[in-house]
Amino acid sequence: MRAYFPPLLAVFLLVLPLSAFAQQPAPVFTLPTLPDNGEISLAALKGRVVYLDFWATWCLPCRKSFPWMDEMQTRYGDDGLTIVAISIDRSRQLAERFIQQMQPGFIIAHDAKGSVAKKYRISAMPTSYLIDRNGNIVSTHSGFRTSDETKLERKIGDLLDQ
Repeated sequence: MRAYFPPLLAVFLLVLPLSAFAQQPAPVFTLPTLPDNGEISLAALKGRVVYLDFWATWCLPCRKSFPWMDEMQTRYGDDGLTIVAISIDRSRQLAERFIQQMQPGFIIAHDAKGSVAKKYRISAMPTSYLIDRNGNIVSTHSGFRTSDETKLERKIGDLLDQ
């Protein structure tokens, strides 16, 4: 059976950029931060570009992503980038030990119950979301390979330039 598109809908689909379909509001959250027992709220970051990363201590690619995220925060933080890495480890102590080893220069949050990960429908580790200054998800990335770094940095730069 052939799909039928009314002529007006077909013209609309041809004119509308595909990126318009990808943008959706990022689910809001407030989580405790590690190791300082503070709090981070996505709503408080409106106006900034946010690279939101879900990770766990048992995830080997997550370990590889931390130095890159550190570099991105250092390079683009003054331009409006905020990196928030959310641990989904149930054990706060495991996450804190990992943080002591890695010494990240970006925000670490803890989602021990997995409620935020559930809102974001995490299915792979790590999974990252690039959120624009208006709070919309514009890009999603699963896994982490060094071959992804250039493409991810380009996306970050493009959003910061907007």
